Amino acid sequence: MTPKQRLADLGITLPAVAAPVAAYIPAVQTGPLVYTSGQLPLVDGALPRTGKVGAEVSAEDAAADARQCALNALAAIDALVGLDAITRIVKVVGFVASAPGFTGQPGVVNGASELFGEVFGDAGVHARSAVGVAELPLGAPVEVEVIAEVGAAGPTIRLAGPSQPGLRA
Repeated sequence: MTPKQRLADLGITLPAVAAPVAAYIPAVQTGPLVYTSGQLPLVDGALPRTGKVGAEVSAEDAAADARQCALNALAAIDALVGLDAITRIVKVVGFVASAPGFTGQPGVVNGASELFGEVFGDAGVHARSAVGVAELPLGAPVEVEVIAEVGAAGPTIRLAGPSQPGLRA
């Protein structure tokens, strides 16, 4: 089953690629790897909530936000090379805006990790970092970066953004 078929079976539709909030692009390919920029949990261009996890935002809501970040990362990869080109999720880095004393960052970032397992099975098991930080852009509670391996490397470097869907060979 392809990743797109698995998403459909899960009742999940990929969102549109989130517009960058600064001077960067959502994803870039070099060789067989695609790196995403940090993805915020934007839904239709807006954050569903803001604040620090362990204070204004519950760990459960933050895990749902991490899942949305992962979906946004998959949308960026899909726009660049196509979702079905992914052969493995290599690494996930999750940043959690944390209230003083909050130490549940790994549980929050599980929201992203579990989605990759649901969609890619064993190929979704990855290396990971879950980091507590003081602040994130726009007051977001979570931000997620992804490194994915793709099967068809194509050109050495590909760049994609919302107004530039990707350079194809």
